[in-house]
Amino acid sequence: MKFYSILIVLFTIGISTSFAQSYSPKIERCACNIKIEEGVIARCGYLVVPENRKRPDKTLLKIPFIFVRKNGMDSVRNISLYTTGGPGYSTTLGITKITANSGFLKYGGFIAFDQRGTKKAIPSLECPEIDEAIKRSYAENLSKDSLVLLAVKACRKRIRAQGIDLSSYSTTESAADINDLRLALKIRSLTLIGLSYSGGLMLTVAKNHPEGIKALVLNSPLPGFVNYEEHGLINMNEALEQVFANVLTDSLKDERYKDLRNRFHEYFTKITGQHFTIKYLPKGKTDSLSIKYGKAELLDAIIGRIDNNRLKSVPFVMNELIKGNHYEYISELLDGVFLGDPTRSLGMRYSVYCSGQIAYSDPQLIAMQDQILPWLSGYPFNNVNAEICDCWKVRNEGKEAKTPVYSTIPALISGGDADPWCRPFYNTLIKRHMPNAQVILIHNRAHGAGFGANGFDYLEEFMADPFKKLKSRSNNVIIQE
Repeated sequence: MKFYSILIVLFTIGISTSFAQSYSPKIERCACNIKIEEGVIARCGYLVVPENRKRPDKTLLKIPFIFVRKNGMDSVRNISLYTTGGPGYSTTLGITKITANSGFLKYGGFIAFDQRGTKKAIPSLECPEIDEAIKRSYAENLSKDSLVLLAVKACRKRIRAQGIDLSSYSTTESAADINDLRLALKIRSLTLIGLSYSGGLMLTVAKNHPEGIKALVLNSPLPGFVNYEEHGLINMNEALEQVFANVLTDSLKDERYKDLRNRFHEYFTKITGQHFTIKYLPKGKTDSLSIKYGKAELLDAIIGRIDNNRLKSVPFVMNELIKGNHYEYISELLDGVFLGDPTRSLGMRYSVYCSGQIAYSDPQLIAMQDQILPWLSGYPFNNVNAEICDCWKVRNEGKEAKTPVYSTIPALISGGDADPWCRPFYNTLIKRHMPNAQVILIHNRAHGAGFGANGFDYLEEFMADPFKKLKSRSNNVIIQE
C-alpha cells in the first residue's frame, strides 16, 4: 500500500489476552531530546519487553515513547496514546517540540509511542538494500522486481544473522506492546488514537486488551480483519470516481476536462505494457540518465496527488499525462526515488504485511481486479507482495487476527470520500460490530481525513462525551447512524 510516508503528528491539531504473561514490562528512562515548553511535564524512555513473549528469557526490545502532560493533569487517567500508520514508520521521529497548546494535551496527558522494529526502536528492521536496488533499477534500466527480491533476501539474511525473530514483528505483538506500556505506566484510562494501519492496530488492542481502554479515535483506519490486497485497485478506482464526479460538478464549463473519465480509461488501458523514456538529471549529479518508465509511474503521479492538499489538481495532471506531457511529473517521481526514504523500516513493514495481510489474501481475487479495471491493471498498489513475502519467510498471524472486533468501547471513526487507500467501506465494517462507534464521512477528503470540517471540530465534542450522538453541522459531513 503506497501510503507515501504519511506521518501525521497529532500535536498540531473484549477479549482478554490469550497468553499467560510470564514477564514484567519495564520502563527505561532516557533524556527527552526535544524542546519542551514551560508548563509541560515530559517523560521520555523505552518500553522494554521480550521480542518473543513465548520466550521472555530471550531477546529484549526497546520501544521509544514520549509521555507529556500539563501541570495539574492526572498522570494515570484520561491519557491519549497515538502511534502512526504505515506500517514501517516511527511516531516519535518527527517530533522536535511540544508546547502547552499541542493538540491532544487539551484532553489530558498524551503519549506518542513507536512500534517495535521502526526507526528509533531497538532493534530497527531497516532495509537500505531495497532503496539502493530501486535506484539501480531506474539508473540502469534493469528489472525492479528482480533487484528488489535479491535485496529482500540480502536484508533478511543480514537481520537474521543478528538473531532477530522476524515473525515477532506483527500487529498482535505491537498491540501487546501498547498494553504493556499501559501496565508499566499504571494508566487506568486510555484513549487510543490511530491513523491508517495504526487504526487497525488500535482495534486489535481493543479486541485483545480491552482493560482500561476508554475510547478509540480512528483516522482513516485499515482494519486488520479485511484482506486489503483483494481491494487495493478497487479502492483506488473508487477514489478516482470521486475525482471524476467533482469534474462533472465543478467544471461543467471547462472544456479541458470534457469526457475526462472515458479518456483516462482509454489512455491507461492502451498504454498497458508500453514504455517511455526520459532524460533525467539526479540532484547533485552532472550526468543525465536515460530512464525508462511506464504506466505504473504515470499512475503514481496521479494516485500520489489524491491527498488532502492536492486533490483539486488531479484532473489537470490527468489531462496533462493523457496529452503526453509526462516530463514534470516523472521527474518529480524520480526525485523521490533517488532521494530514498531513510525514515521507514521496510523490514518491519514486510513482517507485518506478510504475516497479517498477504498470508490471508486470495491470489485469484487479487488478479480479478485487473480484469474488471483494465486501466489500472498491473499497477503495483503495494510495495509488499506475495513474491516478497515468499522471500521474507515469516509465520502467519493466527486466524483470530482476521476476525472483526466486537466491542462496546465508544469509537470515533473518520473517513474521506476521496481516500484511495482506506475506503469508507472499511469504516462501515468496523461499526457493524461496535454499537457505540460513530462514523463521520467528509466530502472531498482523502487519506487522513481528520475530524473537523467547515469550522466544526467533531473530535472535541466526542472527547467531551464519547457516548453522545454527534450531529452533522455541514452538508460536507455525513454521520453514519
